[in-house]
This record gives sequence, structure tokens and C-alpha cells, in this order.
Amino acid sequence: MGKYSIKELEQLSGIKAHTIRIWEKRHKIIEPSRTSTNIRFYSDDDLKKIINVSLLNNHGIKISKIADMSVDDVFKKVLQLSESKNDVQVHIDQLVVAMIDLDEAVFERILSNLILRYDFERTILEIVYPFLEKIGVLWQTENITPAHEHFISNLIRQKLIVAIDGLPIPDKSSQKAVLYLPEQEQHEIGLLFYHYLCRKHGYRSFYLGQCVPYGDLLSIVENHAPQLIVSCLTSSLAMPIEDYLNKLTSDFASCRILLSGYQLRNLNLPELHNLRTFSSPLEFKSLL
Repeated sequence: MGKYSIKELEQLSGIKAHTIRIWEKRHKIIEPSRTSTNIRFYSDDDLKKIINVSLLNNHGIKISKIADMSVDDVFKKVLQLSESKNDVQVHIDQLVVAMIDLDEAVFERILSNLILRYDFERTILEIVYPFLEKIGVLWQTENITPAHEHFISNLIRQKLIVAIDGLPIPDKSSQKAVLYLPEQEQHEIGLLFYHYLCRKHGYRSFYLGQCVPYGDLLSIVENHAPQLIVSCLTSSLAMPIEDYLNKLTSDFASCRILLSGYQLRNLNLPELHNLRTFSSPLEFKSLL
């Protein structure tokens, strides 16, 4: 069960803490619990209710009217909004609620409907990525467990694999791309989407996946001579990041190398002739 401060509730719902307090006192929307030292905290049910109430309020329904609605009525109204509106925030918040409940059927239905409505690529770019950023807040505040993260990652991973499988494999004369994650790196959602974009843009892409030993990468590049290497550097490496980047650019001097990930943030990189960093899938698309 999650245990949220009012600040965390503000981050996840988009409703200012001051407003949440007014809703509590004046409209009894939620009622926080208290620790043994009298510190207020909120539950998963409080978070879900605030998310749904904020959605209705943002779409023109007065808070006094929402306060008189039952939990079921609020849920039904949110469902109506999701079916009639193109506001991506509605869908992101629905995914958050399904994730908190570990409700695979609801999460799957929402995601499948979004893909039908917007197409696969737009759904990932405009809804799934912002959703994952919101999940990052929950992870950092320890309000979701590894089980929540695995639950979400596996469902999104399945969608990505099906989408990749539906793309034609470019012929052997096409430019080649190798996509990999270094040893001890297991966060592959981003890399899978980059694999999808490479395929869609006509690259004959070789997806090596998680935890690839450096020697295996050397062998694959030597045997297949790709023009492009793509990776995400999120976890700490066995060597300093600057040394790793110098090694990559030296060992694969004839390749263009595109990298993203947490380890590259706020890093003052020297000029490396064949390496570019990127911070978003849209930027990656432009580099392709």
C-alpha cells in the first residue's frame, strides 16, 4: 500500500497542495491518515480519487458537484471523458490508476484503445513516455514496489515486441544498426522503442538486448559491419563513463554511435567525432 505525502500527491495529480487541503476541509473529498507522530499521509485510494477528481474538475465539472458523486459515478464519468476526449493527460492518469491496482485487464484495454485511436508511435511518444516519467516519481518516493515496475514494463514490452514483429525486415542492402545494453543494464523499454524506430526508418537492425558483454559487441560489429550503434546508459558502468565512451568511439571508429540515458545527463562530453547523445525519442528520430 502506498503512503504519500501531500507534496507527492501534488506531483502525481497536478493539483496544488493548497487546493488539496481546501478540497479536504470544505468538500471532504479525501481524509488523510496520520502517523503515530501526527504526520499526515495519503493512501493508494486517496491518490486514485484525487487523480480522478482532478480530471473531472479540469474538464469543467465543479468541485461541489464532484463531492456529491459516488466513487462509481466518478469512475464512470472519467471513463466517458477518456472515450470522448483527446486530452492525453486523461489517458496518462488512467494508466497510473490501473498500475496502482495492478489491473492488467484495464491497463491492456486502455493501451490497446489508445493504439487504435492514435496509432502505435504516437501512443508511445505522447502517452507512454510521460506515463513512465510519472511512474519514476512513484519509484523515487518508494510508493511502488519492484512488482509494480515489472508489471508495467512487461505489458509495455509485449506491445513493443508485437509492433516490431509487424514491421518488414529490410533487405540486406539496407543500412545496418546494432542496438544493445551494456553489462548489468536491464532497462530495455527505451531501447526496444529505438529498435522499432530503426526498423520503421528502413534500417536492418540487430537487437542484442540486455547485459551484452563488450567482447560480444565487438564480435557482432566485426561480423556485420553496421553503420549505426545505439545504446542506453542508465545504470553505473564497471569503468568511468568517460573511459567507456572513449573506448566505444575508438573501437567502433567507422560507426555512428547514438547514446541516451541517465548516465549521460549533466556530463560535459569532449568532442567525439562519431558519437552523439540524445535525450528523447523525437530527437532520436531526427538523428536517424
